[in-house]
Amino acid sequence: MTPPLDAQHVRRAFGRAATTYTQHAALQREVEDRLLERLEYYAGEPARVLDVGCGPGRHAHELARRGITVHGVDISERFITIAQAHAPPGATFERLDARALPFTAEFDAALSLCQGAFGLVTGDGEDLLVLAGMARALRRGGRLAVSAFSAYFQVRFGEGTLDAATGINHERTEVRDETGAPKAVDLWTHCFTPTELRALVADAGLRLDAIWSVEPGAYRAAAPTVDTAEFLVVATKE
Repeated sequence: MTPPLDAQHVRRAFGRAATTYTQHAALQREVEDRLLERLEYYAGEPARVLDVGCGPGRHAHELARRGITVHGVDISERFITIAQAHAPPGATFERLDARALPFTAEFDAALSLCQGAFGLVTGDGEDLLVLAGMARALRRGGRLAVSAFSAYFQVRFGEGTLDAATGINHERTEVRDETGAPKAVDLWTHCFTPTELRALVADAGLRLDAIWSVEPGAYRAAAPTVDTAEFLVVATKE
Protein backbone atom coordinates (compact mmCIF):
# COMPACT_ATOMS: atom_id res chain seq x y z
CA MET A 1 0.00 0.00 0.00
CA THR A 2 1.36 3.44 -0.95
CA PRO A 3 1.58 6.05 1.84
CA PRO A 4 -0.70 9.09 1.42
CA LEU A 5 0.77 12.34 0.13
CA ASP A 6 0.57 13.84 3.63
CA ALA A 7 3.29 11.74 5.24
CA GLN A 8 2.52 13.08 8.71
CA HIS A 9 -1.13 11.99 8.58
CA VAL A 10 -0.51 9.77 11.57
CA ARG A 11 0.05 12.84 13.79
CA ARG A 12 -3.52 13.82 13.15
CA ALA A 13 -4.73 10.29 13.88
CA PHE A 14 -2.79 10.19 17.13
CA GLY A 15 -4.20 13.60 18.00
CA ARG A 16 -7.51 11.87 18.68
CA ALA A 17 -5.79 9.88 21.42
CA ALA A 18 -3.87 12.79 22.88
CA THR A 19 -5.34 12.79 26.39
CA THR A 20 -4.49 9.12 26.92
CA TYR A 21 -1.04 9.72 25.42
CA THR A 22 -0.13 12.13 28.21
CA GLN A 23 -0.97 9.71 31.01
CA HIS A 24 2.09 7.44 30.73
CA ALA A 25 4.32 8.73 33.52
CA ALA A 26 7.23 6.47 32.57
CA LEU A 27 7.36 8.00 29.10
CA GLN A 28 7.25 11.52 30.50
CA ARG A 29 10.53 10.84 32.31
CA GLU A 30 12.47 10.29 29.07
CA VAL A 31 13.60 13.91 29.06
CA GLU A 32 14.59 14.03 32.70
CA ASP A 33 18.01 13.86 34.28
CA ARG A 34 19.54 11.04 32.22
CA LEU A 35 18.87 12.65 28.83
CA LEU A 36 19.95 16.07 30.04
CA GLU A 37 23.15 14.55 31.38
CA ARG A 38 23.87 12.88 28.03
CA LEU A 39 23.30 16.00 25.97
CA GLU A 40 25.42 18.23 28.22
CA TYR A 41 24.18 21.48 26.72
CA TYR A 42 22.93 23.24 29.82
CA ALA A 43 26.04 23.78 31.95
CA GLY A 44 24.08 25.82 34.45
CA GLU A 45 23.00 28.41 31.88
CA PRO A 46 19.43 29.15 30.77
CA ALA A 47 18.67 27.24 27.57
CA ARG A 48 16.06 27.46 24.84
CA VAL A 49 14.97 24.12 23.38
CA LEU A 50 12.96 23.29 20.26
CA ASP A 51 10.76 20.17 20.60
CA VAL A 52 9.83 18.98 17.10
CA GLY A 53 6.78 16.74 16.94
CA CYS A 54 5.99 17.71 20.54
CA GLY A 55 2.64 15.89 20.68
CA PRO A 56 0.61 16.92 23.74
CA GLY A 57 3.73 18.39 25.34
CA ARG A 58 4.98 15.65 27.62
CA HIS A 59 8.69 16.28 26.92
CA ALA A 60 8.31 20.05 26.72
CA HIS A 61 6.40 20.19 30.00
CA GLU A 62 9.05 18.17 31.81
CA LEU A 63 11.84 20.39 30.52
CA ALA A 64 9.96 23.57 31.41
CA ARG A 65 9.49 22.32 34.97
CA ARG A 66 13.29 22.28 35.19
CA GLY A 67 13.49 25.95 34.29
CA ILE A 68 14.29 25.44 30.60
CA THR A 69 12.49 27.54 27.99
CA VAL A 70 10.87 25.20 25.44
CA HIS A 71 9.01 25.79 22.20
CA GLY A 72 7.07 22.79 20.94
CA VAL A 73 5.81 22.35 17.38
CA ASP A 74 3.51 19.69 15.95
CA ILE A 75 1.38 19.20 12.84
CA SER A 76 -1.61 18.04 14.94
CA GLU A 77 -3.80 20.95 16.00
CA ARG A 78 -5.39 18.81 18.71
CA PHE A 79 -2.00 17.97 20.22
CA ILE A 80 -1.08 21.66 20.30
CA THR A 81 -4.37 22.58 21.97
CA ILE A 82 -3.83 20.04 24.75
CA ALA A 83 -0.17 21.01 25.19
CA GLN A 84 -1.10 24.67 25.58
CA ALA A 85 -3.93 23.94 28.01
CA HIS A 86 -1.66 22.36 30.60
CA ALA A 87 1.63 24.11 29.88
CA PRO A 88 3.84 25.14 32.81
CA PRO A 89 5.64 28.51 32.64
CA GLY A 90 8.39 28.48 30.03
CA ALA A 91 6.66 26.12 27.58
CA THR A 92 5.06 27.52 24.40
CA PHE A 93 3.55 25.69 21.45
CA GLU A 94 2.83 26.28 17.77
CA ARG A 95 1.26 24.24 14.97
CA LEU A 96 3.90 23.74 12.27
CA ASP A 97 4.94 21.14 9.72
CA ALA A 98 8.33 19.68 10.72
CA ARG A 99 9.35 19.62 7.07
CA ALA A 100 9.18 23.42 6.88
CA LEU A 101 10.59 24.76 10.14
CA PRO A 102 11.00 28.57 9.95
CA PHE A 103 13.66 29.04 12.65
CA THR A 104 17.25 30.21 12.18
CA ALA A 105 19.88 30.09 14.95
CA GLU A 106 17.32 30.53 17.74
CA PHE A 107 17.78 27.45 19.95
CA ASP A 108 20.46 25.85 22.13
CA ALA A 109 19.04 22.38 21.54
CA ALA A 110 16.54 20.64 19.29
CA LEU A 111 14.76 17.38 20.10
CA SER A 112 12.53 14.97 18.22
CA LEU A 113 11.86 11.99 20.47
CA CYS A 114 9.66 8.91 20.16
CA GLN A 115 9.19 9.55 16.44
CA GLY A 116 7.70 12.94 17.18
CA ALA A 117 8.43 13.95 13.58
CA PHE A 118 11.69 12.41 12.40
CA GLY A 119 10.88 8.96 11.00
CA LEU A 120 7.19 9.67 10.57
CA VAL A 121 7.76 11.51 7.31
CA THR A 122 8.06 8.91 4.57
CA GLY A 123 8.42 10.87 1.33
CA ASP A 124 11.72 10.80 -0.51
CA GLY A 125 14.17 13.12 1.27
CA GLU A 126 11.69 14.29 3.89
CA ASP A 127 13.65 13.01 6.90
CA LEU A 128 16.55 15.18 5.76
CA LEU A 129 14.18 18.16 5.51
CA VAL A 130 13.24 17.65 9.16
CA LEU A 131 16.83 17.18 10.29
CA ALA A 132 18.13 20.11 8.27
CA GLY A 133 15.38 22.36 9.62
CA MET A 134 16.33 21.40 13.17
CA ALA A 135 20.01 22.04 12.39
CA ARG A 136 19.16 25.45 10.96
CA ALA A 137 17.21 26.29 14.11
CA LEU A 138 20.28 25.69 16.31
CA ARG A 139 22.82 28.27 17.37
CA ARG A 140 26.47 27.36 16.85
CA GLY A 141 27.43 24.77 19.44
CA GLY A 142 23.79 23.72 19.89
CA ARG A 143 22.95 20.07 20.42
CA LEU A 144 20.46 17.86 18.61
CA ALA A 145 18.85 14.63 19.76
CA VAL A 146 16.49 12.52 17.65
CA SER A 147 15.22 9.01 18.17
CA ALA A 148 14.73 6.68 15.22
CA PHE A 149 13.29 3.21 14.75
CA SER A 150 15.88 0.50 14.15
CA ALA A 151 15.66 -1.39 10.86
CA TYR A 152 17.57 -4.25 12.48
CA PHE A 153 14.97 -4.62 15.24
CA GLN A 154 12.10 -4.33 12.79
CA VAL A 155 13.44 -7.18 10.65
CA ARG A 156 13.93 -9.44 13.67
CA PHE A 157 11.00 -8.64 15.93
CA GLY A 158 8.74 -5.98 14.43
CA GLU A 159 5.16 -6.10 13.29
CA GLY A 160 3.91 -5.04 9.90
CA THR A 161 5.66 -5.16 6.55
CA LEU A 162 9.06 -3.56 6.00
CA ASP A 163 9.83 -2.40 2.46
CA ALA A 164 13.48 -3.37 1.98
CA ALA A 165 13.93 -0.83 -0.83
CA THR A 166 12.82 2.20 1.18
CA GLY A 167 13.17 1.19 4.85
CA ILE A 168 9.52 2.12 5.44
CA ASN A 169 7.43 -0.16 7.60
CA HIS A 170 3.66 -0.36 7.19
CA GLU A 171 1.34 -1.71 9.83
CA ARG A 172 -2.31 -1.55 10.67
CA THR A 173 -2.80 -0.35 14.22
CA GLU A 174 -5.44 1.13 16.51
CA VAL A 175 -5.71 4.44 18.32
CA ARG A 176 -8.42 5.54 20.72
CA ASP A 177 -10.10 8.91 20.93
CA GLU A 178 -10.69 10.82 24.15
CA THR A 179 -13.87 8.84 24.83
CA GLY A 180 -12.00 5.54 24.48
CA ALA A 181 -13.54 4.67 21.12
CA PRO A 182 -11.12 2.69 18.90
CA LYS A 183 -10.14 3.71 15.40
CA ALA A 184 -8.07 1.59 13.01
CA VAL A 185 -5.35 3.51 11.15
CA ASP A 186 -2.51 2.76 8.77
CA LEU A 187 0.90 3.64 10.19
CA TRP A 188 4.01 4.15 8.08
CA THR A 189 7.34 4.66 9.83
CA HIS A 190 10.85 5.00 8.47
CA CYS A 191 13.32 2.51 9.99
CA PHE A 192 17.06 3.19 9.89
CA THR A 193 20.47 1.62 10.24
CA PRO A 194 23.27 3.54 12.01
CA THR A 195 25.00 4.01 8.66
CA GLU A 196 21.95 5.78 7.23
CA LEU A 197 21.67 7.97 10.31
CA ARG A 198 25.32 8.98 10.08
CA ALA A 199 24.81 10.02 6.45
CA LEU A 200 21.70 12.07 7.28
CA VAL A 201 23.49 13.87 10.11
CA ALA A 202 26.38 14.75 7.81
CA ASP A 203 24.03 15.91 5.03
CA ALA A 204 22.27 18.18 7.55
CA GLY A 205 25.61 19.85 8.30
CA LEU A 206 25.96 18.50 11.83
CA ARG A 207 28.80 16.76 13.64
CA LEU A 208 27.78 13.35 14.91
CA ASP A 209 28.55 12.80 18.59
CA ALA A 210 26.94 9.41 19.22
CA ILE A 211 24.39 6.84 18.12
CA TRP A 212 23.06 4.75 21.00
CA SER A 213 20.60 1.88 21.28
CA VAL A 214 17.87 3.07 23.65
CA GLU A 215 14.49 2.23 25.07
CA PRO A 216 11.79 4.68 26.18
CA GLY A 217 12.71 5.87 29.66
CA ALA A 218 16.22 4.40 29.39
CA TYR A 219 18.34 6.80 27.36
CA ARG A 220 21.69 5.33 28.29
CA ALA A 221 24.95 5.39 26.35
CA ALA A 222 24.83 1.90 24.82
CA ALA A 223 26.41 0.79 21.55
CA PRO A 224 23.98 0.00 18.71
CA THR A 225 22.57 -3.53 18.79
CA VAL A 226 20.00 -5.49 16.79
CA ASP A 227 17.91 -6.13 19.90
CA THR A 228 16.69 -2.62 20.74
CA ALA A 229 13.80 -0.91 18.97
CA GLU A 230 15.23 2.60 18.80
CA PHE A 231 18.44 4.52 18.22
CA LEU A 232 19.17 7.88 19.79
CA VAL A 233 21.25 10.21 17.65
CA VAL A 234 23.15 13.04 19.34
CA ALA A 235 24.87 15.69 17.20
CA THR A 236 26.30 19.20 17.41
CA LYS A 237 26.07 22.25 15.16
CA GLU A 238 29.61 23.55 14.66
